Amino acid sequence: MPFISILVIALMIFALIDVITRDDSQVKHLPKMVWVIIVILLPLIGSALWFGLGREYAGGGISMPRMPRRTAAPMTQTPPATQTWTPPTEARTTEQQIADLDREIAEWELRQQIEARKREHGEPDTA
Repeated sequence: MPFISILVIALMIFALIDVITRDDSQVKHLPKMVWVIIVILLPLIGSALWFGLGREYAGGGISMPRMPRRTAAPMTQTPPATQTWTPPTEARTTEQQIADLDREIAEWELRQQIEARKREHGEPDTA
């Protein structure tokens, strides 16, 4: 029994050293710190999981799909200096837009009055 305990501890130490010294890009599925905690809390199972699933082997072996790494987005994004804001080519002022809307409303009201008069006189709709 002490021989098995020594083997489990040796496997755990070897797995911890491998997790710590491995580059972040070669660690799969979980962050390195999580793998360290798993190997420490569950020495035999955690070490087996690390060597089976957690590390990336160079060259051969079965390649498993990897989750994309999240990259921290910068807090403030500044637009490139080459891009400057330009107003639309047909920019109208608010007053011009209101005047256009007033003209459209007046035209609509006139059409409604014409339609009402046609109905009063019994003329058929031409529209």
